[in-house]
Amino acid sequence: MTSLMILSFSELVRDPRVQRQIELFAPRYEVTTVGFGPSPHPDVRHLELPGDTRAWPSSKKHLLTGRYRRAYWDMSAVRAAREALAGQRGAMDVVLANDVNTLPLALWLAPRRGIHADLHEYAPREKEHVRTWRWFIAPYQRWICRTCLPRVDSATTVSPGLAAEYERQFGVPMRIVTNAAAHEDRSPRPTASPIRLLHTGVARANRRLEAMIDALREGPEGITLDFMLVPSEPGYIEQLQERAASVPAVTFRDPVPYAQLVETVADYDMSVVMFPATTFNLEHSLPNKLFEAVQARTGVIVGPSPDMAELVREHGIGLVTAGADADSLRTVLEELDAERVDAFKRAADAAAHELSAEVQITAWDEAVSALAARS
Repeated sequence: MTSLMILSFSELVRDPRVQRQIELFAPRYEVTTVGFGPSPHPDVRHLELPGDTRAWPSSKKHLLTGRYRRAYWDMSAVRAAREALAGQRGAMDVVLANDVNTLPLALWLAPRRGIHADLHEYAPREKEHVRTWRWFIAPYQRWICRTCLPRVDSATTVSPGLAAEYERQFGVPMRIVTNAAAHEDRSPRPTASPIRLLHTGVARANRRLEAMIDALREGPEGITLDFMLVPSEPGYIEQLQERAASVPAVTFRDPVPYAQLVETVADYDMSVVMFPATTFNLEHSLPNKLFEAVQARTGVIVGPSPDMAELVREHGIGLVTAGADADSLRTVLEELDAERVDAFKRAADAAAHELSAEVQITAWDEAVSALAARS
């Protein structure tokens, strides 16, 4: 069998995108995974990186003086991986490198047939809302992209906007593999009263989730909104809860395990996926929650983010707000009734196959198969 190494400086069992890669390739390749945490699949050989190591550069001296190569190879996670993989240099057929922080390591491994890069974000602007990140890390990220990306054999990323920017800045053509959820065989649930809205995801202040609360403060009757948030920044969920205390239509509930997420979303009528363009990656996001809503057969309400708006309009699965603010969302909510929401649910049902992971991941399959076929 062709040998394939899947590299990711993440906890693989908690990384849905990498999990999809492993499930796709484990039956047909001799797969070795490298990353944090326990083995992600019973049919792979796994190299677990030490949990106390870091995959981000920490040497201000190297970063300030532009010694980016030293900054990379001095990272403790990279050192641990390089030491453990020394015997694998030139021995693997194909390497699938996740995110730009694995690219120098993948090139060092020198696989016999090639490297495919899968980029989960637009790396040079990943945390551009943080001033120190812009100063110290962004130039380093651009260096990796400039020096490593042109040397990979093929590449994918998560949305059209990110693909266009990678190609514009670094001359590397990108195919798109969205963060689609696995296809589920289910039927839309008829809409009743009240119309139930849901927002799921990570609670980060730059997403300005308070706009959704304010939209319901003086919003139309017969609509409720539940938040199901994963903590990320200390105190932010508590701030949202305090803001919503005087808004009876807004409720907070505990997150559910990922395996139960689509089933949970299916109890709702519309999923709200509205982010301001505070960062380039947010502006061009196609987040998991959008595709989970489709498999749950719910409608969606999205902000004017161009990639999300295009997908929603193309498939007729929901509404696009004029802005990512409370007034814009409230205007859209005033247009909702059960008949219209049911139409969005039927459209989601019609699009469920095309927007499923099984269809989207064919770009990975074709890219890795092309490399494996090399002599």
